[in-house]
Order: sequence, then C-alpha cells, then structure tokens
Amino acid sequence: MKIVRVRTPDGDLPGLVPVDDDRVVLLAPDELELALTASPDERAALVDERGGGSIPLDGAHLLAPVPRPPKFLAIGLNYAEHVAETGRSRPELPLFFNKQSTCVVGPGEPIEVPRVSHQVDYEGELGMVIGRRCRDVGAADAASVVAGYVVVNDVSVRDWQQRSPTMTLGKSFDTHGPIGPWIVTADELGDPHGRSLRTWVNDELLQDGDTAQMITNCWEQIELLSTVCTLEVGDVIATGTPAGVGVARDPQIWLRDGDVVRIEIDGVGTLENPVVGPR
Repeated sequence: MKIVRVRTPDGDLPGLVPVDDDRVVLLAPDELELALTASPDERAALVDERGGGSIPLDGAHLLAPVPRPPKFLAIGLNYAEHVAETGRSRPELPLFFNKQSTCVVGPGEPIEVPRVSHQVDYEGELGMVIGRRCRDVGAADAASVVAGYVVVNDVSVRDWQQRSPTMTLGKSFDTHGPIGPWIVTADELGDPHGRSLRTWVNDELLQDGDTAQMITNCWEQIELLSTVCTLEVGDVIATGTPAGVGVARDPQIWLRDGDVVRIEIDGVGTLENPVVGPR
C-alpha cells in the first residue's frame, strides 16, 4: 500500500492507495500518524471502511507525504564510489547530520536557488519513514520500526555545506528537501536493499547506483541513531547518495533556473521537481 497526502477542495488530506488500485482512499486531516503506525491488516480495514471516500490517483495533486517530519536525518559518504569521487576518506563513524524540517517540499514543487549561492547540487536518496516510537533498536529488529520508504532529494548548497562543520546550514535551505511522491509501506516494498537508484537532470542520467552499495545499511543506521536518540513516528532518514553528484564532476554541474531533477528508485517511485531562481 502507499501512503499519500493530497490537496482536495476540503483541504490537504492523508490517504491510502491499495496495491494495483487507481484510487486514493481519503482519511481525516489528523490521521496521517494512524496511517504510519497501522499494521498491514489495519490499513486494509481502513480502506474497506473509508472506501466510499476516494478520488482517482491519476491527476491527484500529491503533496509531501510527511509535511513536517519531527526529525529529518541524513547520512553522508555512505557509498564507496561517492566517497572516492569526493576525495575524502571513509569516516570511522557514520556521518549523520540534520536537515531542518522546514526544507521539505513535495513532488512537483520548485527547488529554489538561493540568492546567496549558485552552488546548488542534487543528491538522489532512499528515505526511511519511522512508524513506531522507539529507542535502542538492534539491527536485527530495525525493519519492524519502519512504516515505509520514500524518494528523497538531499539538495545541497555546497559552499555553505563546506563552510559549516556540521553541514546543516548547507543542507537546510527552504525547498531543499523534496520527498515523495508517496510512502511505499514496508510490507509492499520488502527489502529496501538492492534497489536501483537513478537521478536525471534535464533527462541526462547523472547518478546510477544501487541501495545494496550502502556502506552502512538501513538497519545499521537505525541501530546507531536509536542508540543516541528516540526515533519518533514520521521521522525521515535519508540513507545516502551514490556517486555522480554535481560538485564532483568536471566541469561541475549546478542546478539552475529551468532545470528539472528526476529521481527514480525501483519499487518506491519517481520524484520530480523543477528548479527556479535565484532568490
């Protein structure tokens, strides 16, 4: 099943899309957390119960499936070829940082080039969405706390990122956290590893990787993060980007007004956003 948020005449509403179905079963405005925490059977029961209130998926105005994650965490240098292209060494401890949740936008919404920098880069990533409040989760149990998976563009303002020891400033500009187009529930996707991940800018393929290439896999990431802090329902964890980012190319590629970034992850979906600016 897929978990979505859609814009309707009655406001922005969460919804469920059953497998092989072309409709969005609408939920109440405050039921996104219910959709994230429900078991597969409970979601199926919601679809049966609310099925009369549905709209066609085709043409629906999809929004960021989680509008304001409690935490938006991301990992850097998590693919060996990406580490190599940056010229850096593999970190001893996985390199996590925060993206401020105000950076989140949905599919089709513009990525803004800020007025203070032209060095805006793309990073296609698999995102995990937490479905259960948890702490000290071992890798063997980590899959049980994931509600589902989403496509993430970890947009990065490289000069600001490199000037900030924590990288947070360069990762948190408004509109620089596109996620979507939906959350594919964990029971539908199965193992998130071994999924092809590709990024295009203006139909030019620039990243072509596989989530099996992660240095620290999804379950190990959850184990480490939950050792440090409580993970909450709706937290988004971006799991790293493969090689091919713009800053590492010769010549370098920066996102500019009029560009379109498209990221596709096998079994998860396609996230596409235009670029506007500078602002």
